[in-house]
Amino acid sequence: MELTYLKTFREVAKWGSYTRAAEVLGYAQSSITTQIQKLEESYGAVLVERFGRSMKLTLAGEALLQYANEIYRLHEESKEVVSQQSRGIISIGTIETLAAFFLPPHLQTYRHHFPEINVMIQPGNEPFIIDAVKEGALDVGIILDPPFQDPELHCCMLREEELVIIASPAHKFARVNEVQIGDLEKESLILTEDGCTYRATLLRTLKSNQIPYSLSYEFGNLEAIKQCVMYGLGIALLPRIVVAEDIKNGRLTAVPLVHPDFKFYTQLIYSKKKWQSKAFTGFLDVLGAFNYQND
Repeated sequence: MELTYLKTFREVAKWGSYTRAAEVLGYAQSSITTQIQKLEESYGAVLVERFGRSMKLTLAGEALLQYANEIYRLHEESKEVVSQQSRGIISIGTIETLAAFFLPPHLQTYRHHFPEINVMIQPGNEPFIIDAVKEGALDVGIILDPPFQDPELHCCMLREEELVIIASPAHKFARVNEVQIGDLEKESLILTEDGCTYRATLLRTLKSNQIPYSLSYEFGNLEAIKQCVMYGLGIALLPRIVVAEDIKNGRLTAVPLVHPDFKFYTQLIYSKKKWQSKAFTGFLDVLGAFNYQND
């Protein structure tokens, strides 16, 4: 209510007249008088004095006018920002693979449309990301999993990601077109860190098929895995997008792993309770999530 009074006060100061301020604001003159009186009661000072036919500000009124102008400016700015959601932060949880090899071109497009939005990328494994999105600690999660569903989340399947066995060009797999799970018998494996879904699927499938293997190395860094494979220290299971440039340059060879359990998709998740600002829906639109909602 006091914001309305300040707006009225600014008009009285501008025109030096209750009558003119009433015409501009569409109020009765008595309403203008009442509002100024209530404002003076609130501040405990006389703000406006009559000199002949005109109204002039007192020293207290002059001081208040500076604040009233700034308050009004901030109020108008806040309406623009809130309505357009042109500023703020959007937090995204994702795994290293997608942060490095999937998101960058989409973030570039998003920055073009929402230059004032600060995008915060929070790395983590899928269980952490899912819990953080449910709890509201993250706005969005982007995961790499088999088709995912949860009653608390909207789940949007964006695209399938091909998983491949990578090896050095000197490895026997460089001479085949595909690999079956049985072909991994007695191979030295270089694995991603615990909590990675495709790592868990690989180990579970090897165990269920009673296929012996050797766990040579375990890294939380994709580049370290690729370098070890290049040096012939073992083979690894990774999404093709991670090694596309290395395959093109002849540093690695990649062979599809053919098995029904290895259907993995890049998926976007967000809470069904999430308030959808313009900046938020703009991010979904950039990723095409509206077209692929599967919940």
